[in-house]
Amino acid sequence: MKNISAYIPYYKRNLKVAIPIVLTQLGGGLVQLADNIMVGHLGAVDLAAVAFANSIFVIGFVFAMGVTMGITPLVGQAFVQKNHTRVASLLHNGMLFCLLMGIALTLILGSCYFFIDAMGQEPRVATLSKPYYLALVGSLLPFMLFCVCKQFLEGLGNTKVAMLITITANVLNIVLNYLFIFGKFGFPQLGAFGAGVATLIARLLMPVMFFAVILRHEEWSRYFKSFSWHTLSKSGVVTVAKVGIPIGGHMLLECSAWALLAIIVGWLGAVPLAANQIANNVANISFMMVVGVSAATTIRVSHQLGVRDFAALRMAAQASVHLCLFLNALMAVLMIVFRYQIPWIFTTDKEVIEITAQLLVLAGLFQLSDGMQSVGAGILRGLTDVKKPVLYAFVTYICINIPLGYILAFPCGIGVAGVWVAFIISLTLAAVLYHRRCAFKIKQLEKGN
Repeated sequence: MKNISAYIPYYKRNLKVAIPIVLTQLGGGLVQLADNIMVGHLGAVDLAAVAFANSIFVIGFVFAMGVTMGITPLVGQAFVQKNHTRVASLLHNGMLFCLLMGIALTLILGSCYFFIDAMGQEPRVATLSKPYYLALVGSLLPFMLFCVCKQFLEGLGNTKVAMLITITANVLNIVLNYLFIFGKFGFPQLGAFGAGVATLIARLLMPVMFFAVILRHEEWSRYFKSFSWHTLSKSGVVTVAKVGIPIGGHMLLECSAWALLAIIVGWLGAVPLAANQIANNVANISFMMVVGVSAATTIRVSHQLGVRDFAALRMAAQASVHLCLFLNALMAVLMIVFRYQIPWIFTTDKEVIEITAQLLVLAGLFQLSDGMQSVGAGILRGLTDVKKPVLYAFVTYICINIPLGYILAFPCGIGVAGVWVAFIISLTLAAVLYHRRCAFKIKQLEKGN
């Protein structure tokens, strides 16, 4: 076991990469919160319409983000090897792949529009959700182009540009929300649809801002300016797709598990559902920090793999594990200690507060498992080992988590707490599987070196 002081340089490097990603994630959560607060002032029906539209859109949205993430480890390895021709090829073919995926996902999600009235919602909710949903669908392709640029620069080791652009776009989104939702300063009053218009405008500007920054940077712009139709190839697109699609599938499975179990909680009644939503919101703050550490781990591991420095690779990966355990343990303590105070931020209903307090204890325990599985997945992505994790995710998130959550909630009579216990068990198993796979792959690479 290495002395903790040996890890200090690795903590610093990992945090330097992770902090901008964490701030980017928190900014996205802030916009979602602002959306809910502003639309909530219009009434329960408007808020329900926005929530319903997002529940459909988020599945495609999460998958879209995931498929772009395959670019980062591939570019990272090529960049540290100073193979600039391959870096440019990965960028060009990655953009083509994501353009094709974006068009396909836009068409698939767009087709769902015609079935909204048949999804069992109240007529008013369905009617209000339609224009908002179309605005979200229209924002998918430009957001994917932004993600391509983001993942490309992260492969080069830069996470600050994406953070600054995201923060700028988020501030713009919130301002436009206010103007379009309520019709202020001469803008049309569009209600819930105004939130969708604000999101669409912000996401249209995000790739434009990224291209503007990149083209002004001599080192980065050369990869764009070297574009040629000859660099596009089926094999180049397949290379990116082989890494990106499994990552997208992995994220889709995780998102689907949360969505399906939220439906199960809804069968328990409005009070457990409200408590579950509050606990989810609190846990999501911690998860955003872990996502930053996980993404930084992917970058750092891919760079060490590119130069074949396996000792440094192990240290970088282990440093992320330490950071994750520290952050999640801190969040766990805060959730448990303040389990009765936190719910008051969201509600004054005593029954909801009591159930939420119980869930926050479980959410605290849940943090360690969730953090470890997230970092484990980040290490494997850095190694471009992405197929086995999809299988692990399917077994743990879907085959174990969902049935176990139902059994604990209903036949065992534990209720909403049973759903969270199921998540603790399934994510702990996922963490064990991911880290066993990490150890196996690193040993395999060392033997083949």
